[in-house]
Amino acid sequence: MDPEEWNARATAKRASILAKIKPEWRLSPEDIAKASTQRDLTGPFIQQFLGADDISILSMDSLQLVEGIGKGSLTSLQVTTAFCRAAAVAHQIGNCLHEIFFDEALERAKQLDEYYEKHRVTLGPLHGLPVSLKDQFHVKGVDTTAGYVGYIGGNMGIKDPSRTHQVESQIATELRSLGAVLYCKTSVPQTLFYIETKNNIIGETLNPNNRNLSCGGSSGGEGALMALRGSTLGVGADIGGSVRIPAAFNGVFGIKPTPGRFSCKDAAITNAGQTAYPMTVGFFSTSVDGIGFMLKSILSTQPWIQDPAVVPMPFRQEIVDEYLARANADGTAKQGHTPLKLGIFKTDRVVEPHPPITRGLKMVTHAIESAGHKVVDWAPPSHETAKKIHLSIITADGAEDVHKQLKLSGEPLIPELETRGMRARPPMELLKFQDLASKGLEFEAHYSDYWNSTANDDGQIVDAVIMPVAPHAAVIPGKYYHIDYTEALNLLNYSVAVIPVTKADKNLDPYDCGHQPLNGKDEKNWKAYDPELYHGGPVGVQIVARKFEEEKVWAISKIIHAALERAKGSPSSTQSPSHGDISARL
Repeated sequence: MDPEEWNARATAKRASILAKIKPEWRLSPEDIAKASTQRDLTGPFIQQFLGADDISILSMDSLQLVEGIGKGSLTSLQVTTAFCRAAAVAHQIGNCLHEIFFDEALERAKQLDEYYEKHRVTLGPLHGLPVSLKDQFHVKGVDTTAGYVGYIGGNMGIKDPSRTHQVESQIATELRSLGAVLYCKTSVPQTLFYIETKNNIIGETLNPNNRNLSCGGSSGGEGALMALRGSTLGVGADIGGSVRIPAAFNGVFGIKPTPGRFSCKDAAITNAGQTAYPMTVGFFSTSVDGIGFMLKSILSTQPWIQDPAVVPMPFRQEIVDEYLARANADGTAKQGHTPLKLGIFKTDRVVEPHPPITRGLKMVTHAIESAGHKVVDWAPPSHETAKKIHLSIITADGAEDVHKQLKLSGEPLIPELETRGMRARPPMELLKFQDLASKGLEFEAHYSDYWNSTANDDGQIVDAVIMPVAPHAAVIPGKYYHIDYTEALNLLNYSVAVIPVTKADKNLDPYDCGHQPLNGKDEKNWKAYDPELYHGGPVGVQIVARKFEEEKVWAISKIIHAALERAKGSPSSTQSPSHGDISARL
């Protein structure tokens, strides 16, 4: 296929996405032009295109919305209409959607309202709640391009043409069974192997908080949509940081579970035969409680029954209760209980974090310590070593799968991926692959031994570790040079949450002229720091627990977030008396 042909297909696809937006929700060319020059699209800017009723609904988080629907004070149609309209506007100003199926969503909302009217109970815990999906998950009747032009009009990974648009990913089916309303699929990078979001179909998705910056990737559209309040719960996927990076870059909450905790059945996966370190389904939310809500809801469907790759492990409320019992509502350590012991990973000593990240880590450390919990330095085995092993394994096919997908349309690899391991080359030899896999297991053992050694001084093992997501806030496009902070944790298959902390501030985070680079990569990263450009870029942190500790890492995230809000003097945190309990039930 010549360039004109694949370009024409991409152009037609872009037009078809916009055509699915209701005329009354379309912005004028003048408004779109104004948005293109706007630094921050969030809050007041996007709200000028929404109604007062919409804004009221969009200001609520997932638990508030399902509670309102369950009590009858809100209808699913009201909620779905508000989020569809917000998503429509978000795409027109932020370029964050691949698929729109608002009409089907509104019809589903009407059916759910009819069910509620008839039975006076909800269909399930997510009854009437709009949930967005990364364009890696199949929804019946809808394309799944995964950022490839060749899959326009089709579904990546579905080999039988007769099944095109007839397959639904298990996670989507589970969401429907819980009462959720599916309404859109969000943008991803070409190949799904990139930490920013850009493809030859819709172009680039930038950061709504600061359009000088990237929204991250590969679940970048999810993060961007959530930053614009076009979604309150979303589904992504992570194989090197693809949930955690967009969550942090867009100032929202996220979780990367251990692979095998949730189903990836019938999802579009690049190089699906690589099962040594597979991708994992992950979740986004505008609230910390939304993460736990999603974990508990999805696990209530017993996904292991339909997908043998899922470990039969129900949601363990007792673990949540155990950890939340150790803290008060404001995150302070509860008298008579063992305070949390948390590791702080300030730097991997390969690439030092920029000033906004260092300040964010100090804020979290201060919040935890002032809340009465223990903090210790974290100096584990080299994350750089782990990244190298993991990256070599997940790209061992020599990018054969990627180039097979590109050949479907003849589209070129986007330039940014030319230097990121996606050039075609001979696949890795089997014995080398096995040697790398063995080294990965050795690294896991060494890291586990280090974690266990944290009990040597006081008899208490570290509960979780706090570390950067990246050595910078939401990054300037093309300036993401060091992914070790996230990718090392994929080699370990750990359970990892992300919480927002602050935003880059040119006044608080000046360039450190005294910084002595550790190496060439560190120097390159530091030269890329511009306080003016980064101003307003979100800063988040990873909260890390071990394998299959999703309940634990979520509970600890709640405590840390509460302590952070307390330290900031947030009204929402100070309204609760310090002796109250953190809510353990959803």
